[in-house]
Amino acid sequence: MAKTLIEIKQSLDEKIGKRITIQANGGRRKTIERSGLLEGTYPSVFTVKLDQDEYAVERVSYSYTDVLTETVKLTLTDEMDVSLEATENV
Repeated sequence: MAKTLIEIKQSLDEKIGKRITIQANGGRRKTIERSGLLEGTYPSVFTVKLDQDEYAVERVSYSYTDVLTETVKLTLTDEMDVSLEATENV
């Protein structure tokens, strides 16, 4: 896994426009799983445009800190479920 927020942002910059699956902590032992396109990266957050036929919400955003603290786990779905964590160690 990336060690700094800058490394996380840079790795996500390279993956803009690709399909991604997000597993987020929903509290009280709940995990929320959503999928869509990585739409953009900004100084503090990244946005994901969700599949409209599956979700009522159009977009979600998470901070790079969420990824660093593993509150949010990302998986690229285009590359045969290769985890973002695994690709950063290459």
